[in-house]
Amino acid sequence: MKILVAGGSGALGLPLIGLLRQAGYDVWGMAHSVRGQAALSALGAGVVQGNALERSAVFAMMERLRPDCVVDQLTSLPTSPFDLPHRLPADRVLRLQGGGNLFDAARACCVARYIQQSCGFYLNGAGGLAEDTAALKTTAPGHMGESARMYTALEKRVMSAPDIQGTALRYGFFYGPRTWYWPDGAFTTHMRQAEVPLIGAGASVFSFIHVEDAARATLSALSAPQGVYNVVDDQPVPVHAWLPAYARWVGAPAPRQMTAQDARASLGEESVYYQNALDGACNHKARVVLGFAPRRQPWGAA
Repeated sequence: MKILVAGGSGALGLPLIGLLRQAGYDVWGMAHSVRGQAALSALGAGVVQGNALERSAVFAMMERLRPDCVVDQLTSLPTSPFDLPHRLPADRVLRLQGGGNLFDAARACCVARYIQQSCGFYLNGAGGLAEDTAALKTTAPGHMGESARMYTALEKRVMSAPDIQGTALRYGFFYGPRTWYWPDGAFTTHMRQAEVPLIGAGASVFSFIHVEDAARATLSALSAPQGVYNVVDDQPVPVHAWLPAYARWVGAPAPRQMTAQDARASLGEESVYYQNALDGACNHKARVVLGFAPRRQPWGAA
């Protein structure tokens, strides 16, 4: 089977391509930058230089390559989560428009299966753990609501096409090498500089996933029934427990406490919502159908 991974040089794309190569697939990675292309080549994958926003070039590439499956891991995220509000407009354009070009080209070339990256941390669990059928929190404030609406559109696109087997993988917050949440990651730098407060009750529940576990789940999805899967670990954790545990794990000072009122005034409504209104996700379907067995979190908060 020939597989094209778009966004193949990202934090998830690289371990995924490594696993696909080990499993014997004919793997091709699509990357825009020279550095990304070199990383793909080092793993022994075929390399496709491309910009997903260039529609005619994407169609020509797909016609030339003719993969059996496309894995869409397109993102344009910043080095630091603090820069998300500024980068997210470009990220949405890449995923909606660029991913749309990729999806349309895949359908035009009769690609059999399409796997779409989606979101497992803006799900509406109605105060509990969100199932795979849960909607996203499209009414969340600011960029969170905009992102939730984007993911909703991505899922609708891939799941509603009658001529392709579509799967949406709702990944939790990524941690591991080359992510924000790792000892050398950007979030850790902010923690060590005492820039991340604990806001209010810290009542949000976060669902994480190590990038290598996410890659294994994606590999399993290639041969699993199409559908929507929450790809999160077994340890949904409230922010009030996670943030201090993470600080201890990376040797950062304990986060200072900030009231919701003060945070709303200085950091904005989104910061309060982020730490107090997000629901974790349930991975039961992925465990049963994908044989998913994620590792335990290294910070030991849950």
